[in-house]
Amino acid sequence: MKIKPLLKKIIPLCLGIVALCLNGFSQSIQLKGTVVDSAGMSIPGASVKVKGTSLGTVTDVDGKFAINYESKAELVVSSIGYAPRLIHLNGSKSLNIVLQSEAKGLNEVVVTALGIKREKRLLTYATQEIKGAEIMEAKQPNVLNALEGKLAGVQITSSTGAPGASVNVVIRGATSVSGNNQALIVLDGVPIDNSETGALSSGAGSSRISDIDPNTIESVNVLKGAAATTLYGSAGARGVILITTKNGSKNKKALVTLSQDYSFDNALLPKRQTAYAQGTNGVFYNGDDAAQKISTSWGPAMDTLKINGIAAKSYDPYSTYFKTGHTSNSSLSVEGGSDKSTYFVSYSYLDQTGTEPNSDFKRNTLFTKFTNALTDDLNLTFQLGYTNSNQDRLPEGSSNGPLFVLFSEPVSWNPYPYENADGSQRLYRNSRNNPLWAAENESNHYVVNRFTPVMTLNFTPTKWLTVTERAGADIYGEQDKYWENPSAAIGTLGEIIDQNNNFRQFNNDLIVSATKQYGKFNINVLAGNNILSTYNQTYYELGSGLNTQDYYNIGAASTITATEYHSTERKIGFYAQANIEYNKFLSLNLTGRYDGSSVLSTAKDFYPYGSVASGFIFSELLSPELSKIISYGKLRVSYATVGNDNVGPYVLATPYIRADVNGIQFPFQGESGFLISNTLGNQYLQNERLNEAETGLEMKFLNNRLGFDFSYYDRKTVDGLIPGVGIAPSTGYTSTTVNSASLRNKGFELLLQGTPVKGQKFQWDVNFNFTRNRNKVLALYPGTDQLGRIIVGQPYDVFYGTRYARNSKGQLLIDDNGLPEEASTQGVVGDPNPNWTAGITNSLRYKSFTFSFVFDMKQGGDIENDVDLYGNYYGTSYATENRSPKVVDGVNATTGKANTVSVSAQTYYQYINSIYESSIQDGTYIKLRNVALSYALNKDLLKKTPFKSVSLGVTANNLWIYSPHFTGADPEVSSYGTANSVWGIYAFSTPSSRSFIFNIKASF
Repeated sequence: MKIKPLLKKIIPLCLGIVALCLNGFSQSIQLKGTVVDSAGMSIPGASVKVKGTSLGTVTDVDGKFAINYESKAELVVSSIGYAPRLIHLNGSKSLNIVLQSEAKGLNEVVVTALGIKREKRLLTYATQEIKGAEIMEAKQPNVLNALEGKLAGVQITSSTGAPGASVNVVIRGATSVSGNNQALIVLDGVPIDNSETGALSSGAGSSRISDIDPNTIESVNVLKGAAATTLYGSAGARGVILITTKNGSKNKKALVTLSQDYSFDNALLPKRQTAYAQGTNGVFYNGDDAAQKISTSWGPAMDTLKINGIAAKSYDPYSTYFKTGHTSNSSLSVEGGSDKSTYFVSYSYLDQTGTEPNSDFKRNTLFTKFTNALTDDLNLTFQLGYTNSNQDRLPEGSSNGPLFVLFSEPVSWNPYPYENADGSQRLYRNSRNNPLWAAENESNHYVVNRFTPVMTLNFTPTKWLTVTERAGADIYGEQDKYWENPSAAIGTLGEIIDQNNNFRQFNNDLIVSATKQYGKFNINVLAGNNILSTYNQTYYELGSGLNTQDYYNIGAASTITATEYHSTERKIGFYAQANIEYNKFLSLNLTGRYDGSSVLSTAKDFYPYGSVASGFIFSELLSPELSKIISYGKLRVSYATVGNDNVGPYVLATPYIRADVNGIQFPFQGESGFLISNTLGNQYLQNERLNEAETGLEMKFLNNRLGFDFSYYDRKTVDGLIPGVGIAPSTGYTSTTVNSASLRNKGFELLLQGTPVKGQKFQWDVNFNFTRNRNKVLALYPGTDQLGRIIVGQPYDVFYGTRYARNSKGQLLIDDNGLPEEASTQGVVGDPNPNWTAGITNSLRYKSFTFSFVFDMKQGGDIENDVDLYGNYYGTSYATENRSPKVVDGVNATTGKANTVSVSAQTYYQYINSIYESSIQDGTYIKLRNVALSYALNKDLLKKTPFKSVSLGVTANNLWIYSPHFTGADPEVSSYGTANSVWGIYAFSTPSSRSFIFNIKASF
């Protein structure tokens, strides 16, 4: 064999093979990318494969992946519940891949505790998400008001109808006997304050959630049970409302959006009698002469009354006082991004003028968020929110505010002029200010400047490991000022209150998260540390005696007293979580946290707690035939125990306080004086604990056209913290704080979702929620069965006071004069907790039109109606318009026979005014809370314009209210704010409004 010719053939062949291999190796490309859904939310666990090869990977918890491929390859990206995508690659090194959902709702990615994104189908606890677009449909300045009627297990109550008024939000009932029961608000992973502030006079204040602009919100996710909120530490025991703000979009040019809302607001006023004049026992009093002043309207009928021979004129007190309110809400946003960064900037201005004189709320909000990939492995997000809020309002409740007198003003009395020629008040009665005078001579004003910065760093050294550092703050300063001019009518000298609040809260989380795929197992673990520091400072100055007209400087007051309060509270927590998923249908979630709190005993300031939860998606095991009917089915079971330090700072110590001896307050004659507090500090306080078991069932049918989510929970608070418990005076103290309360809540929540009609041009979606919660106070303190409205063996916060006497059959006992007797002992007369609540939302879309309406329902839940309690005595409540003699339904207390003795209407109504039970009414209601119609202009009409989209809309709120047993205008009220002890009281507060809002929105 000749070697040389053979080598000439083999060598070129070998060189060609080597060159081909080298060429192929040189063209191997690393691709990094992110897989998201149509809303821009990341999809973890998505499969990413190079077609025709064995190369493949899955996305991490943030939807990110990295994979190598040869040039001109094809990439297959898929995830359960989404339509797979085939992407042609031609040298690409970075991709943002969007998957469209095949089954709506099955594979949504939602934000959970600590801002962690997870597939909703794999969650092992109950949550409910409301998108930002749905929030904006309600056209409410306060985001919590926009959620009313849409959430199962969540009770949201506005305090009053004043602009900027506070809102109470409680999830699955009260968990603490006397501490804070409002849900924790979390903004982009950072807790923010939602205290009620600014209430210097009687009535409600303002919730600080009102500083958040709804225009900036991408979504709100509500974590209801303890298993869902364990990672949030002590405050999470009350439930958590997660607010996620909007982001910019990668590889998109700047999109500018303008929006303008304008509303007309009309007060919803309680019905009253207008048939009878001022006076008593049918005798007319004119209200002007010194001897003719009287507070009651038990005078003659207006249609028979003549004054100086002329038929008396009737005046409407409401129309002379209330006016049409207006709200203007203007917003501008700019968003966009490059291949490595995104940005979102928003500014809005809200100007709300109330229906009551000199009441308004103004808010300037600036929000900016910037995200940038500093390196391939390091991503930075920085955001800053700034809000400037201004509010003016008048005193409310049964105080010297204007509404107490206005609601009982006689229709026979002309309210104008409200001042006499000498400048004094013109009054129809004594001992109260004229409402129109009060509206001009009393004022409660606050200014808030608030900053909410958040910085998040995500470091991904490998595709399976992520380190997150998140630092955030909530900083605001509030200046409050209340003044009232001297009033000879009620004997006051005038006063000024200046109050400055400074709040600073700093939050830091360091989180290490790892995700690994082992065959059919997907395991995600995280560990983290949280540090929370809260500082509060309040300066309060009271100036009494004003001598200079219209000069509201506290330095001009005759007497000035001042107090100062400041506190620092610190918490530190260590937490860990493990999520173990098998083949996308079986999941186990384990969570643990170890917290330390500065407000608890140094021997017990650290406490552990945790949760275990599992989910089983049984629909994955169904036959193909059955799967056509049952699209999705999941069973959830969880148990959690959560610690809570729900008590104020410094209760461990017994401080010195400013002395008050026999009515002499110090400083006195230039000398300071202090005494040790009567409240004994308890150095042994430990955390209270909430134990909760929850089970749930989720199912979807007929290709997801119909579905439900059912949850049952049983939660019990033990070792509850109670301040102000009375102790034996022999100790030298009157009260202390203890760990001894116990409270139980149990109930169920149901969410129904359906699409009765679905076509290319028309679609109808329906969402229904139902909640039933029962709570009970199990224990307080040995020897103590009652603390105000908290009574052992009763539901939480019941109404307690004087009541009617009844026989064993429950019939009223009537005395010989025909009047109901008062029971010899006080007792429970009402329960403000509703039997159940429900809401139904309908959304209909036809071509470019969208029409939606929301009904909100509550069955039960008593209300203390002080407006009618006093109105009955004054003869102005609507019930008193019937003045026929009355035979009270009941039995004679002596004979036991049916009562036949009649009494005059005035005698009866003025008598029952002294019985507290007469003020309690059933608060059942059905409310057409929101109706919205919008139209999006056809894009063909916008082709030759700079606009990308234009929409027009009209919205109506509180369009119809049916409350068969409540005689006020709107049974959704808590006149004195959000505190536990004033829940469910309706007392001369600014009425809520029926609003009509017009909107235009354009993007270019």
